[in-house]
Amino acid sequence: MNTTAAYYSGNKTFRIEQIETPPPERNEVQIGVAYCGICGTDLHVYLGHMDARIGHHRVIGHEMSGIVTAIGNDVETIKTGQPVVVRPLDHCGTCPACVGGNAHICHNLKFLGLDTDGAFQEKWNVPAHTVHALPKGLRLDHAALVEPLAVACHDVRRGRVAPGEDVLVIGGGPIGMLVALVARHAGGNVTLCEINENRIAFARKHGFTALNPKDWDVASVINEVTKGKGADIVFEVSGSQTGVDLMTQVAAARGRIVMVAIHATKPAIDLFQFFWREIEMLGARVYQPEDYETALGLLSRGVIDADAMITDIYELNAIQEAFAALTQNPQAMKTLIKIRSETHV
Repeated sequence: MNTTAAYYSGNKTFRIEQIETPPPERNEVQIGVAYCGICGTDLHVYLGHMDARIGHHRVIGHEMSGIVTAIGNDVETIKTGQPVVVRPLDHCGTCPACVGGNAHICHNLKFLGLDTDGAFQEKWNVPAHTVHALPKGLRLDHAALVEPLAVACHDVRRGRVAPGEDVLVIGGGPIGMLVALVARHAGGNVTLCEINENRIAFARKHGFTALNPKDWDVASVINEVTKGKGADIVFEVSGSQTGVDLMTQVAAARGRIVMVAIHATKPAIDLFQFFWREIEMLGARVYQPEDYETALGLLSRGVIDADAMITDIYELNAIQEAFAALTQNPQAMKTLIKIRSETHV
């Protein structure tokens, strides 16, 4: 039976193709994909920034939800008909990181949807170890937020956010907003720094103090509200040099800075401040299985307002339009592509 897939083909173009999906191999699961979100990495692909890595005939996408349609040999814990999400990391199991219990930063990590074909297709075969079952009652469109929310859960866990601590999130896009929400749930007093007025309005609607650095001296504001202490934890999610400059200006003595964003070029960092205030810098890359389970719990309990986060849904055959809208007029917080009807997955 032919299924539909959207292939990135270079030059800001997707081509819809009919393909024959093979049955799942040993230790694989086949998923009928229901929804798949567009993330910042997908936008980098669309803009041609990752052609050397993925080429011009790749199905991308990884922020997905769906229902298991078939299982391969030796798969015992997953059943057909289960609603699931995929943690899109396939590790080697033998490198020092894997042996040390850090498979999410495997030296030979394959990211599903970049290094392999991804979820912008109706049927997707994935390693069984990447699959997480959904809690009962969690909608499939909401579940498509699990992957980016797991990023935020990992970031906040790395930052060791504790109740009563002052937190600054630099960058209020989808990941920054989710980091702010998770950090607040952990008990942090969260301030957001963002230049996009639509995102500022979104943050304020959800109860955050949101500052535009074009209008405010953010470092002075943070110092004032913390009585000169500074932010206990700073999350750099902007990927900008100005964000990197700000993070060292506002960090408290022995504060923690969590580097979340991927910087296209090496930023200049004020290392003197790390010495002067004994600041910690923590890298945060992707997630671990426990972060997925935390994200599933937050969504299923309604801690995250999924309906508010999902601002656009496009059909698969309109994927070109969806990507163009995000790059030309980025109003959405999170855009989903509806791959298949939930009742027919």
